[in-house]
Amino acid sequence: MTAPPAPALLTTYFEQREAMRRFFQARLGPAADVEDLLQDLYLKVVGIDADAEVREPRAYLYRLASNLMMDRWRSGRRSSARDAAWRNVAHVAGPTEDLDDAPSAEAVVLGREKLAILLQAVDALPDKTRAIFRLHKFYELSYAEVARNLSVSKSTVEKHMMSALKVLTAKVGR
Repeated sequence: MTAPPAPALLTTYFEQREAMRRFFQARLGPAADVEDLLQDLYLKVVGIDADAEVREPRAYLYRLASNLMMDRWRSGRRSSARDAAWRNVAHVAGPTEDLDDAPSAEAVVLGREKLAILLQAVDALPDKTRAIFRLHKFYELSYAEVARNLSVSKSTVEKHMMSALKVLTAKVGR
């Protein structure tokens, strides 16, 4: 288990969360999944050792955010290049029909097993956390909509989502 995050950095994360949302949105546009980036940033912050000295927590947080965006961009480019190369090689080798993008039987079985583990982990969450997680992830409600539906603050929704994601990541992985 990792040590608790540096208190100043975690406090700064919560204070700057809305600013970070705008930061991501301004750079990535409206189609970006900003909530996922914010959650990834939170996971990075909680993964930092409490003994780590961070002199400028706000600057450090923005550096982490920039690095996350760069990692996503690079990963997307590599994935696109790899897919394009595969399609070119496969078509040169002779098949005239499009490539079958269906997963293999093994991948389907592994996916189903992972889904079963995930659903069990979701069911094991505390009632309020489970309800918030399901409304956001399964019914695709925004944090604000979840807060309105459950008569809680948006901050409460964020805290429960962070808690759920931490537990589910530990049980299932990424």
